Amino acid sequence: MIWRAASKNWGIHFNIAKMNVKIEELDKQASMPEFWDDAQNSQKVLQKTKQLKDKLADYHKLVEDHSDLTLLIQMAEEENEASVVDEIIEGCNNLAKSYEDMRLETLLTGAYDKNNAILSLHAGAGGTEAQDWVQMLMRMYVRWAERRGFNVKILDILDGDEAGVKSVTMLISGINVYGYAKTEKGVHRLVRISPFDASGRRHTSFASLDVMPEFNDEIEIEIRPEDLRVDTYRASGAGGQHINKTESAIRITHIPSGVVVSCQTERSQVQNRETSMRMLKSKLLEIAEREKMEKIEDIKGDMKDIAWGSQIRSYVFHPYNLVKDHRTGFETGNTGAVMDGELDGFINAYLKSASLGELNEK
Repeated sequence: MIWRAASKNWGIHFNIAKMNVKIEELDKQASMPEFWDDAQNSQKVLQKTKQLKDKLADYHKLVEDHSDLTLLIQMAEEENEASVVDEIIEGCNNLAKSYEDMRLETLLTGAYDKNNAILSLHAGAGGTEAQDWVQMLMRMYVRWAERRGFNVKILDILDGDEAGVKSVTMLISGINVYGYAKTEKGVHRLVRISPFDASGRRHTSFASLDVMPEFNDEIEIEIRPEDLRVDTYRASGAGGQHINKTESAIRITHIPSGVVVSCQTERSQVQNRETSMRMLKSKLLEIAEREKMEKIEDIKGDMKDIAWGSQIRSYVFHPYNLVKDHRTGFETGNTGAVMDGELDGFINAYLKSASLGELNEK
């Protein structure tokens, strides 16, 4: 009965009335004769309208599924029908997941949470072990993105000396990607029996993940040409004959800040330069935000040394199986599922704890 009564408050909890008002305002803008005079602004309005209408449709679907499930439960109770128990259990699980997904979206209120995200992984202490760990993490985040229907594009990659990957930068595109991915920023620690150690000893490896929102060309930031050093080089890694035979890869150094970005996966030097400049703009804007805010709220996470004692999460494969987040205490023994991209438990726990922290501060 508590569950049934709680559904009456969903509209208030998800700010549905406010959402409807905003949609009406945007639809009114789109109906004005001069709406299409500014093509860039019109696209932003239409995109925002679609996002709100999609969210509203998800809410109505949630309410409809709840109503159907409640009716099914009532019928089963009245007719003492045990054959639908499995269907009811499955329906409850699906409804709970849909509700939780929508509830978590309400926590993504940061200025950049809806943006795409640029993820950069770097090997830390551990040599070849750490480079192999970076490759494992790269696969984990690619699988996580695929599970959520996001698009992944490798922008730059540096292979390890013997195995694995020294560093990789990738762009993950989709709605709210940065809002979710920012929770993963930090140092990740792996404990396992080394596949590279003939003696079969246990090794500890570290890798860092940096996450920043991708900013489009609408954001204006002054970058003087004289502040840039642009280097070209031949791309490494997979990419076919074209990518390795021409110096199409671009590395840009912003001299005043020391920020370095690079891209090698586009087909031409011009495209790699454009992508690198977007990455540079995103990084400089992130730095500006950090300097401007005494307390970082939209861009979270401290990047520490990539070594012992600074990790946000530990992945233990030996002598037992456990993945534990040291910020929230969330843990699971299903290491295989985690490495296959099942990260929502960790992400959800962090978003909830961050939300509670903000409420306590207020």
